[in-house]
Amino acid sequence: MFEPITDLSEARILISNDDGINAPGIKMLEEVALTLTDDVWVIAPEGEQSGAGHSLTLHSPLRYRKVKERHYAVDGTPTDAVLLGVNRLVEDRRPTLLLSGVNRGANIGDDVTYSGTIAAAIEGTLLGVQSMALSQVFRHPDPVPWDTARLHAADVIRRCCAAGWARNVAINVNFPNCGPDEVKGVEVVRQGKRKLGDHLIERHDPRGRPYVWIGPARNEDTTVVGTDIEAVHRNVIAVTPLCVDLTHQPTMLSLKQVFS
Repeated sequence: MFEPITDLSEARILISNDDGINAPGIKMLEEVALTLTDDVWVIAPEGEQSGAGHSLTLHSPLRYRKVKERHYAVDGTPTDAVLLGVNRLVEDRRPTLLLSGVNRGANIGDDVTYSGTIAAAIEGTLLGVQSMALSQVFRHPDPVPWDTARLHAADVIRRCCAAGWARNVAINVNFPNCGPDEVKGVEVVRQGKRKLGDHLIERHDPRGRPYVWIGPARNEDTTVVGTDIEAVHRNVIAVTPLCVDLTHQPTMLSLKQVFS
């Protein structure tokens, strides 16, 4: 169990993301983190890595550059950035807390298995650092309501850290697609069900060869109470603890009976 943190003023916060070092969400998250502590580091991919999942760069060297004091860009995935940040780039002492985001778009339902934002938080968890992923829901082509995360993120971070959580868990936070004054509260909910990738758009290039885009449409049910999908649909901030141990205990017990 991670020890509860009731005062973040002495904490060291590492920030990463999957939208890249120059994304508006990571700049906003740094502003939020600086209201919690003055010891903030930003280490993130050079460019967008959305959908990278928990992937590592193994067959080419990782390059990084110092953008400015306590700010580094890594030519790799979100997992690479966190790995280098915790084990190499953050000096003197390890981070107390890792914050990943704020992602441009939701990470709810089955998004969490694809998301580089979630992967950065999972990598932090595996490295023994208390970690949270934060995402701002929006609907294209409408503008992203960044002010919702900007206003509410610090309070959610403080309250989660004060509670503490298990060492094999990362906290996933989604801010609803509404103005900051329209938020109807915070709820702790389970992961819902929505699948990306069923909307395939096939076209042909100028030489007549086919190619396929994976479209943005997702199959989702906004009516299942107690899920992250239903919560953000009601303009509620969804907080979901994600366990990095993927073992399904009931199935394990039934299989043991078969093989005993």
